[in-house]
Amino acid sequence: MKTEKFANLTIKRWLDQFVSGEAKAVELVDYYLARIKEANPRLNAYLEVFDSARADAAEVDRRRAQGEAPRALEGVPIAVKDNILIKGKIASASSKILANHVAAYDATVVRRLRGAGAIFLGRTNLDEFAMGSSTENSAFGPTKNPIDETRVPGGSSGGSAAAVAADLALVALGSDTGGSVRQPAAFCGIVGLKPTYGQVSRSGLIALASSLDQIGPLTRSVDDAARVLAVMAGRDEADSTTANPPALPEDKPVEKYRVGVPRHFFSEGLEPAVKESFDQAIEKLAATGVKIVDIELPTAKYALATYYVIMPAEASSNLARYDGLRYGAAQSGSELLGDYLETRGEGCGRETRRRIILGTYVLSAGYYDAYYHRAVALKRALADDFKKAFTQVDLILTPTTPTTAFKLGERASDPLQMYLADLFTVPANLTGLPAISLPCGQDAAGLPIGLQLIAPAWQENRLFKLATHYDHL
Repeated sequence: MKTEKFANLTIKRWLDQFVSGEAKAVELVDYYLARIKEANPRLNAYLEVFDSARADAAEVDRRRAQGEAPRALEGVPIAVKDNILIKGKIASASSKILANHVAAYDATVVRRLRGAGAIFLGRTNLDEFAMGSSTENSAFGPTKNPIDETRVPGGSSGGSAAAVAADLALVALGSDTGGSVRQPAAFCGIVGLKPTYGQVSRSGLIALASSLDQIGPLTRSVDDAARVLAVMAGRDEADSTTANPPALPEDKPVEKYRVGVPRHFFSEGLEPAVKESFDQAIEKLAATGVKIVDIELPTAKYALATYYVIMPAEASSNLARYDGLRYGAAQSGSELLGDYLETRGEGCGRETRRRIILGTYVLSAGYYDAYYHRAVALKRALADDFKKAFTQVDLILTPTTPTTAFKLGERASDPLQMYLADLFTVPANLTGLPAISLPCGQDAAGLPIGLQLIAPAWQENRLFKLATHYDHL
C-alpha cells in the first residue's frame, strides 16, 4: 500500500480520496497506527491506542460500500486528550489518582464527532488535570516536541499537538483553560482553536476551571478547525452554559477588516524572532488592505495574575471530589483525614497539589476579598476593555506566546517562568472570547512561531476568514 497519499492530510483531501474510492478508511487508520508504533515510543504523545479503531474504520468502509452518503467527518481519525470521556475507555487526566478510571459515558463532543463519522485513534498525554504549559506534569512521563525532541510541545494539550504535528492523527481534541490548545499549537507549528465560551459543550470534560475551560481542535489547517467546530458546536441539554450562536449580520470582506494590535501588551519580553515574525505578519496583512489599528487594553497587564487566582480557586473546588472515597485510587491513613492526605498526596502530582493549595488559600475566609473578589472584578474590567476595543476593530492580533518552545526541564523548577508562557492566551479565556493560533514563521533553530487572532464572542467565522486569508499570502 502506498502511504504517500496519506502524509499530512487535511480533512478535505481525505474526503476527496474516500468519496472517489481512491482510499479506504481502514487504509488510513493502518497508516496512522503504523506511524504511532514507530514514533510514539520516542514522543509519548499517546497514552493508549484504541484496539477498536480498525473495526470502526471497517464500519465506515461498509457504509460506503452500501452506498450511504458520507457524513461531515466520515473516516477522519481523531486523537482525544485524556481528560475527555469516551465510554468504556480509561480517562485518567494523566493523573495516578484516575489511572484506572473507566468512563461511564461519552462526552458530548465525542458523541457528536462519532455521529459525523469520526474514528477515535486513542487518548493523548497532558499535564495532570490540564495543569501546566509543557506536558511535563503528566504522571505518565513528558511528551516531546516532534520538531525538536529536546523541547516541550507546550501544554496542557501537548500530547494532542504532538500527535498532529508528527502526523500521528489527522485531527486531535484538546481543552483550553488559559491557552492549552493555542500555546501547544504554536510550539508545534499547527492550528489551534479555542471557541467562544458556551459554543462547545463541556459535558464529559474532566473539569479544571469550569468558567474558563473550552474544548477545541488542533489541526493542520484552518479549514479543518472550522469543519470540526461545526460538528461539535451547539446547545447541549447536559451543559447549561452552552447556547446556539445568535444571528449575526452579514460580515464585511476580509480586505476591509480593521485589526487591532495592543502593542503595549507585548512591548517587552518577546524573543527577537517572535517579534520579527509578528511584525512581518502585520506587514503582510496591511499590504492586502487590512487596516492595522493600535489599540489599548489597559487591564490586559493584570490578566495573568487574575487567571492564576481564578483558575486555582475553581480547580481546588473541582478537584475536591478526588478523595479516594467515591472513585479513583485510594490510600489508607490512620483516620479519615489521614485517608484524604494519603490519597491526594500519593495520587496528585506536585503542580496539582500546588494549585489546589493556592486555590484553597485565595478562597479562605481571610483572603477571599483580598484575592478572589478582586480577581473577579478585574475579569469584568478586562471584558469591558475588549468590548470597547471591538467597537473600533473587527479582530485583535497578538503573538500566541512570548517565546518558541523551551527545553525539557528548563522551567520545571521555576513556576513563574512556566506560567508566563500563557501571557497572551489567558485574556481570551477570562473574557470567553474565541481565539485561534496559526503558524507564522520559525526562529533560527527552525522552531515554530504562532500568531493569535481574537474575535468578538460567537464570531469564529471572522477568525477563519482572516486566518485563511493570511495562510494564502
